[in-house]
Amino acid sequence: MPPPQSVSHDDAPGEAGESYGAALVRGDHAALPAVIDSLRTIRFSGWIAPPAEGWIVVLGDPGDGVVAAGKRGIVEVAALLAESSGSPGVAVRVRRDRQLAIVAWRGAEEIGRYCSDPSREPGADGDILSEPYGAERAEGFAELLDRPDAAEDLAAVLEEELDIESIFESERLAQVLGLLGLPRWLVAAGALPHDIPTGPRAVDLIRLRGGAVGMAGRARGVAIHRMRRRADPPPILADPPRSHGAGIDPWLF
Repeated sequence: MPPPQSVSHDDAPGEAGESYGAALVRGDHAALPAVIDSLRTIRFSGWIAPPAEGWIVVLGDPGDGVVAAGKRGIVEVAALLAESSGSPGVAVRVRRDRQLAIVAWRGAEEIGRYCSDPSREPGADGDILSEPYGAERAEGFAELLDRPDAAEDLAAVLEEELDIESIFESERLAQVLGLLGLPRWLVAAGALPHDIPTGPRAVDLIRLRGGAVGMAGRARGVAIHRMRRRADPPPILADPPRSHGAGIDPWLF
């Protein structure tokens, strides 16, 4: 069944679907204060879930847009948290259920990047290819998360070209999360600010707006949201794969 429709942060017409993003960093309740301090420093907007199963999960608002100072998206936030904690970190981002992005780090070291459809980045031109990119990083992802036996199955999931008319990227992400042992409720994060089905209740989440909580956050968040919604975060791939001109391989001549 298709997911409930929602509109992405840039409100482009014609493509409704779930958009959400999460930064995950290894940690427990003892590590939570440091994560909160880091998020306050960069004036992060979003939610922090209670640590569970060895992970601290941070959810961006909006999930696919700019969520922190310096035009940071959820991927850049995850990189900062992994580096500051020295722990494994993962970013997952779904854009309108038509694009899945995964990036992973071991502390400050980036392990790899995956994008199911680079052509769906905001502002992408017509030469950018739509095929999944980075499926070969599956082994690195699996080893980072202590699931080496899942590498082959993970690669098969990541390299598949989905029929976007009948299958959504949230379905691919659900398989990825299961293989890597990550919280599967992330595929329902689009339900925020309401309770997340199979996940934490909204009342149990720490809500930050521009790095602040409570009334101070509400006041700050309005102005910050207006500014951030006009900008896009950096693309997942700085140099995405491109076709050769009109699609004709020059080596054929």
